Amino acid sequence: MPSREDHPVITLHDARVLVVDAAFTEHARGWLRVQGTLIVGVGAGDPPPLPDGQSEQRIDVGGDLLMPGLVNSHCHLPMTLFRGLGEDVDDRLFRYVLPLERRCITPDTVRTGTELAAIESIRAGVTTLADMYWFERTIGEVLDAAGLRGLVGQTLATFQTPDQGSIDEGFALVDELVERFAGHPRITASIAPHAPYSTGIEVMQRVADWHAAHPDIPVQLHLAEMVSETEWAAREHGCRPVETVDRAGLLGPGLIAAHCLFLTEAERDLLAERDVRVAHNARSNAKAGRGIAPVEALRARGIPVGIATDGPMSGNTLDLFAQFGPVAMFQKLAGGSRAPMPAREVIRMATLEGAAVLGLDRCIGSLEVGKQADLIRIRLDDPRVQPVWDVYATLVFASAACDVRDAMVAGRWLMRDRQVLTLETPRVLADVAQVARAFGAEMIRLDGETP
Repeated sequence: MPSREDHPVITLHDARVLVVDAAFTEHARGWLRVQGTLIVGVGAGDPPPLPDGQSEQRIDVGGDLLMPGLVNSHCHLPMTLFRGLGEDVDDRLFRYVLPLERRCITPDTVRTGTELAAIESIRAGVTTLADMYWFERTIGEVLDAAGLRGLVGQTLATFQTPDQGSIDEGFALVDELVERFAGHPRITASIAPHAPYSTGIEVMQRVADWHAAHPDIPVQLHLAEMVSETEWAAREHGCRPVETVDRAGLLGPGLIAAHCLFLTEAERDLLAERDVRVAHNARSNAKAGRGIAPVEALRARGIPVGIATDGPMSGNTLDLFAQFGPVAMFQKLAGGSRAPMPAREVIRMATLEGAAVLGLDRCIGSLEVGKQADLIRIRLDDPRVQPVWDVYATLVFASAACDVRDAMVAGRWLMRDRQVLTLETPRVLADVAQVARAFGAEMIRLDGETP
């Protein structure tokens, strides 16, 4: 296998560089060097010369911004296929979505939906995603082929699912997923019990035992997301959802808890004590009318919180730029002040802190020497973002996904000048249209079955 020294150096210069390290280092005019999969240099001014004879590709980025690739810390990628479906139907989950999943979700439809999601994510500057869904091996293979970095979580649930007839079959799929991606440089397997109410305490105990035997495999779980979940825990166990997870032995390091809307002060303390990490879905939560997560309070306790989109059925997009404003504004609304959730903290949550949520902050999340070369290039010359007084505020409140020009993961370009290089966009869109027609025909049948 060739060494890193065998790879030519890529030098990006005349760039505005956001390092997103502990000191929020920013170079108003700087440079960055990549060799192989790694960042090998970053600094202000002009790049220093390389040793004689070393191959170099120099790219003048013309004052554009270089920053770490964005991290989507919780999503359901194939649910791009459900985007906007039955949007104004009160009971769409039970009337359309769950029946369609049971009847139509197969490895082939999952592949199509994930390919669409990968294109959307790359074009929005998202380079790492944490997914939980069905047929997760297929999802991991699509992300791998697309060149993305991913945490792929095989979901477990006691209700009828498209890919498993029993919990035993679900655990077998988890084991297969772990074996398939063992040692992979970009794709990491995860076990993903759906939620406390949809697995029950016995299954969560089994997951906890499995995790104890596989401590390096992350656990993903929806937690404290809905009022009905709190009612379920009180009715079935005489406690709250966080306590049910704790009783099962699952509340601890390695747990990525999505949503965490309904938490008492004591539960927030307990999450911090147990080293739980949180994926925050501001736009999805608001669209469902569920409330505002206590993000400021969680982060004040030292709990890492990443920004997430949730599934495109819920939030309609995998674009993290569309999340930035809600993440900031909802905390300001809750605090009654402009002061909560400064813009630069939003960007930290979308990069380095999001990487920490997934256990990847040692290798991604900031543009530091020795880390993986996961980065994006963003234009700052659109009239919509000028003038740039504070680049973090510009990114959070004015920039958009269409401003991302280039995206790189592990030293490989996935997009240049808005053209995705690793997937055939016309073919994927044609496949999506075919699946949508099949979904539409099935919806007509479902309507005919509705009394």
